[in-house]
Amino acid sequence: MTAHKSERLMNLTICLLVARHYISKERIREAVEAYHGLSDDAFDRMFDRDKEELRVLGVPIEVGTLDKAFDDEVGYRVRRDLFELPEVSLEADEAAVVGLAARVWQHASLASATTQGLRKLRAGGIAVDESALAIVEPQLATDEPAFDAVFAAVTHRRPLTFDYQRPGQEVSGTRRMEPWGIVSWHGHWYVVGHDEDRDATRMFRLSRISGQPTFTGRPDSFQAPADLDLRALAQSLAPPPPDSSATIRVRTGAGDALRRRAARSAPVDDNWTELELAFASAESLADELLSYGPDVVVVAPIEVRERVVRRLTAIAMDAA
Repeated sequence: MTAHKSERLMNLTICLLVARHYISKERIREAVEAYHGLSDDAFDRMFDRDKEELRVLGVPIEVGTLDKAFDDEVGYRVRRDLFELPEVSLEADEAAVVGLAARVWQHASLASATTQGLRKLRAGGIAVDESALAIVEPQLATDEPAFDAVFAAVTHRRPLTFDYQRPGQEVSGTRRMEPWGIVSWHGHWYVVGHDEDRDATRMFRLSRISGQPTFTGRPDSFQAPADLDLRALAQSLAPPPPDSSATIRVRTGAGDALRRRAARSAPVDDNWTELELAFASAESLADELLSYGPDVVVVAPIEVRERVVRRLTAIAMDAA
């Protein structure tokens, strides 16, 4: 399944979903940009195939009469109360493309066709229920400069190379991966795939990719796993949610990243600010705080403080 076809199916779904009543085939043809320029026969064939594919994917398309006085006028719609996409069985490449199309239709490269379609429905006198879009409307952050390159790599199965930066640290080095898919997880976008350097499955947050990723292979250079389940992978690879709290002191003018995510901030004196940070792993937090050097002091808990002290002691001994 191509990205173009996935976009067309998504826009057809939106067209049928937002219409409050049955909508005629001609109105659908006007609203969905991908149908423009087709002959009558070509449109009829494509529309019939698209309807069947959506039904196979679990989209409940209803057929009814536009006017009770004229039973031969047929219209189509997707009832909002019945529309709930179940898990569907697709090939790995189909799952990647359909999943991306379903999640990113609001992204700039896809939004114009959808917006134009809604405008044409209104112009044609069709009552539009935009609140129905909440069913298929994820929010894509606008500050993800790497998104387009990663999206292209996923859809064309091209390996990527990029620099990756962890919180509170400098760029940690170049990563090479075969990207299987993009997934939205707890308000952030991640790319999931095979990390070639570590020979393992990894997940990287797009907002932490430094600069623009580069393609390092030709299209169709790899295949994603046949049983790919992006949501399940994201759940297994994601770090555990924060369940503990640490108290630290940050020197004035330092630790901006720590200050932004602090649950509490209070000045101690002219030189120090006390912060309260949520964390899940004492090891990970100690590694992060260590990167700030003398600008951060751990007050509590003791397990984080001890880990930072041990690391600093080891560094001092190696330097000696």
